[in-house]
Amino acid sequence: MADWRDVEQGASEIARLGMARLNAIPVAMLGTVRPDGSARISPVEPYLVNGQFLVGAMTWSKKASDLHRDPRYVLHSVVTGPDSGEGELKLYGSAVQAGQELRGAAACAWWSEHPPRQVVVFWLRIATAMFVEWDLEHGVMTVHRWAPRDGYSRSARRYP
Repeated sequence: MADWRDVEQGASEIARLGMARLNAIPVAMLGTVRPDGSARISPVEPYLVNGQFLVGAMTWSKKASDLHRDPRYVLHSVVTGPDSGEGELKLYGSAVQAGQELRGAAACAWWSEHPPRQVVVFWLRIATAMFVEWDLEHGVMTVHRWAPRDGYSRSARRYP
C-alpha cells in the first residue's frame, strides 16, 4: 500500500484535483465495515501530514472499533448537490493506527485538543486512488485511477 506522496508521484493529476476538493470542503465521508459485514459511513476531517492522510476518531466510537477490527476503508469527498459538477476524490485502502509522532505532527487537527486516551488517529494507507471529474456542459465523466501496482489510467465516457 502507498501513502499520499506516492499518489503525488504516480498520479499528480489525482493529487492536484483531490487536494483542491478537500481544501474546498475539508470534510469527507469514511466508509468502514461493521461487525456484521455491512457498511458504516461517518464524516471525518482528513489531514495531510508529512505525505500521509490522517483521520481521528473518539476511542469509544463505532468507527474506531470498526477500523481496529477490520482496517479496510473507503474515503469519499463530499458532494453538495446532485448536479453540482463537483469532482469526487475516492481513496480505498487500510487504516493503521498512527504513532504519537505522526499524530502530533498534525498540530492544527481537532484531536490535538484531546488527550491520547480519548482519541485514536489512523493513517490511511492507499491501495487505490480515484478522482471523478464531471463536465456538465459536454456530458462527459472522466475517471482518473491510480494504484501502486497498476499505475495511472484515465478514461472518459458520456453520461447520462
